[in-house]
Amino acid sequence: MTRRSTFRLVSLGLALAGLALPAVASAVTYTVDVQPTLNDLPIKIEPVPFDGRLVMRLTNSGTVRVRCDLRYDPSPQPIRRSTEFIRPGQTVENSLRATRKWFSVTVAVTCTPAER
Repeated sequence: MTRRSTFRLVSLGLALAGLALPAVASAVTYTVDVQPTLNDLPIKIEPVPFDGRLVMRLTNSGTVRVRCDLRYDPSPQPIRRSTEFIRPGQTVENSLRATRKWFSVTVAVTCTPAER
Protein backbone atom coordinates (compact mmCIF):
# COMPACT_ATOMS: atom_id res chain seq x y z
CA MET A 1 0.00 0.00 0.00
CA THR A 2 1.21 3.45 -0.78
CA ARG A 3 1.14 6.36 1.59
CA ARG A 4 -1.62 8.03 -0.41
CA SER A 5 -3.94 4.99 -0.29
CA THR A 6 -3.26 4.54 3.45
CA PHE A 7 -4.18 8.19 4.04
CA ARG A 8 -7.41 7.74 2.04
CA LEU A 9 -8.36 4.65 4.03
CA VAL A 10 -7.72 6.39 7.35
CA SER A 11 -9.70 9.46 6.21
CA LEU A 12 -12.58 7.27 5.05
CA GLY A 13 -12.54 5.37 8.36
CA LEU A 14 -12.67 8.61 10.38
CA ALA A 15 -15.53 9.92 8.26
CA LEU A 16 -17.52 6.72 8.73
CA ALA A 17 -16.82 6.71 12.48
CA GLY A 18 -18.18 10.25 12.69
CA LEU A 19 -21.39 9.15 10.98
CA ALA A 20 -21.81 6.29 13.43
CA LEU A 21 -21.83 8.58 16.48
CA PRO A 22 -25.31 9.23 17.87
CA ALA A 23 -26.66 12.72 17.43
CA VAL A 24 -26.55 14.62 20.69
CA ALA A 25 -29.64 16.75 21.35
CA SER A 26 -29.02 20.30 22.46
CA ALA A 27 -29.91 20.92 26.06
CA VAL A 28 -32.58 23.45 26.94
CA THR A 29 -30.78 26.39 28.50
CA TYR A 30 -33.69 28.53 29.66
CA THR A 31 -36.31 28.43 32.39
CA VAL A 32 -40.05 28.86 31.97
CA ASP A 33 -42.13 30.79 34.51
CA VAL A 34 -45.89 30.30 33.98
CA GLN A 35 -48.17 32.89 35.61
CA PRO A 36 -51.74 31.56 35.27
CA THR A 37 -54.95 33.50 35.84
CA LEU A 38 -57.59 30.81 35.23
CA ASN A 39 -60.71 32.39 36.82
CA ASP A 40 -61.75 29.03 38.34
CA LEU A 41 -61.74 27.33 34.92
CA PRO A 42 -60.38 23.75 34.71
CA ILE A 43 -57.51 24.52 32.33
CA LYS A 44 -54.32 22.48 32.45
CA ILE A 45 -51.20 24.39 31.33
CA GLU A 46 -48.11 22.44 30.35
CA PRO A 47 -44.95 24.15 29.07
CA VAL A 48 -42.94 21.95 26.69
CA PRO A 49 -39.47 23.49 26.25
CA PHE A 50 -37.33 22.70 23.23
CA ASP A 51 -34.03 24.17 22.11
CA GLY A 52 -35.01 27.40 20.35
CA ARG A 53 -38.77 26.92 20.74
CA LEU A 54 -41.30 26.85 23.57
CA VAL A 55 -44.64 25.09 23.19
CA MET A 56 -47.48 25.81 25.61
CA ARG A 57 -50.02 22.97 25.74
CA LEU A 58 -53.45 24.00 27.07
CA THR A 59 -56.20 21.50 27.91
CA ASN A 60 -59.81 22.43 28.68
CA SER A 61 -61.40 19.77 30.89
CA GLY A 62 -64.49 21.89 31.55
CA THR A 63 -67.89 22.13 29.86
CA VAL A 64 -67.64 25.65 28.37
CA ARG A 65 -65.60 27.12 25.54
CA VAL A 66 -62.65 29.13 26.88
CA ARG A 67 -60.52 31.98 25.57
CA CYS A 68 -56.90 31.99 26.76
CA ASP A 69 -54.66 35.00 26.17
CA LEU A 70 -50.94 34.25 26.31
CA ARG A 71 -48.29 36.90 26.88
CA TYR A 72 -44.73 35.69 26.26
CA ASP A 73 -41.85 37.71 27.71
CA PRO A 74 -38.65 36.06 26.42
CA SER A 75 -36.20 38.82 27.29
CA PRO A 76 -34.16 40.12 25.42
CA GLN A 77 -36.59 39.23 22.61
CA PRO A 78 -39.70 41.46 22.21
CA ILE A 79 -42.92 40.52 24.03
CA ARG A 80 -45.39 38.47 21.98
CA ARG A 81 -49.12 38.03 22.55
CA SER A 82 -51.37 35.26 21.29
CA THR A 83 -54.94 34.02 21.80
CA GLU A 84 -56.34 30.49 21.75
CA PHE A 85 -60.00 29.40 21.88
CA ILE A 86 -60.40 25.97 23.45
CA ARG A 87 -63.55 23.85 23.19
CA PRO A 88 -64.52 21.50 26.06
CA GLY A 89 -62.27 18.44 26.08
CA GLN A 90 -59.86 19.95 23.55
CA THR A 91 -56.08 20.36 23.83
CA VAL A 92 -54.33 23.08 21.83
CA GLU A 93 -50.69 24.07 21.44
CA ASN A 94 -49.27 27.54 21.02
CA SER A 95 -45.57 28.06 20.36
CA LEU A 96 -42.95 30.76 20.47
CA ARG A 97 -39.79 30.51 18.39
CA ALA A 98 -36.52 32.05 19.52
CA THR A 99 -34.95 34.81 17.49
CA ARG A 100 -32.30 35.47 20.14
CA LYS A 101 -30.78 33.44 22.97
CA TRP A 102 -33.18 33.08 25.90
CA PHE A 103 -32.28 32.74 29.54
CA SER A 104 -35.83 32.71 30.88
CA VAL A 105 -39.31 33.05 29.46
CA THR A 106 -42.26 34.35 31.48
CA VAL A 107 -45.64 33.29 30.12
CA ALA A 108 -48.74 34.96 31.54
CA VAL A 109 -51.84 32.89 30.70
CA THR A 110 -55.25 34.48 31.30
CA CYS A 111 -58.31 32.33 30.62
CA THR A 112 -61.96 33.43 30.61
CA PRO A 113 -65.20 31.85 29.38
CA ALA A 114 -65.53 32.63 25.66
CA GLU A 115 -68.58 34.39 24.32
CA ARG A 116 -70.34 32.42 21.62
